[in-house]
Amino acid sequence: MANYYDLDDIIAEEEIVSVVFQKEVNGVGIDPSSETDCVKPGSKVELPFWLANELHLRQVGTMKVPACFNQKTRLELGADATCVDLRSRSPYFYEFGCKIAPLVGDRDLGSFLLSAFKNRYQEVLAKGHSAAFSAASKCSTLLTREETTMYEAAQSSMKAFKKWRMGGPRFQRASILGRKRKPAD
Repeated sequence: MANYYDLDDIIAEEEIVSVVFQKEVNGVGIDPSSETDCVKPGSKVELPFWLANELHLRQVGTMKVPACFNQKTRLELGADATCVDLRSRSPYFYEFGCKIAPLVGDRDLGSFLLSAFKNRYQEVLAKGHSAAFSAASKCSTLLTREETTMYEAAQSSMKAFKKWRMGGPRFQRASILGRKRKPAD
């Protein structure tokens, strides 16, 4: 866990992950519809990431790659990354991907996340600096939480730049320029 008090980190760890149990576990009520509180080896259960991570660390279960990082998503991001709605797949797409990448055994997941972020980074900043309010609401519905933060920072910097450009004097005279020099002897 990166930051215990960070709400975004807590919410990112609530993403659902498929876990396959490697050992038999007694006394757990994971599935309320089952008659016993026992999970057999080979059972596949959907759990939040924080619990799946603990089971993985204790070598009780193994995680599968979540659906938000499947081959279809990878192909869509490879074709045109800026048009893909990552928020619907996972609001914390990059953060969750970085947490799960070392645990699922998919060697390409880390490079895929980096490539997706690079491809979308420039477009997010460009839209943040130039988009009007009506276009901004449409654009922001496709962005993840990290991208939304970056987009809002770009918009606020552009607003501050426009305020600076429109108001106040362009040039200010340095106070040192008004003083006379001592004559050289």
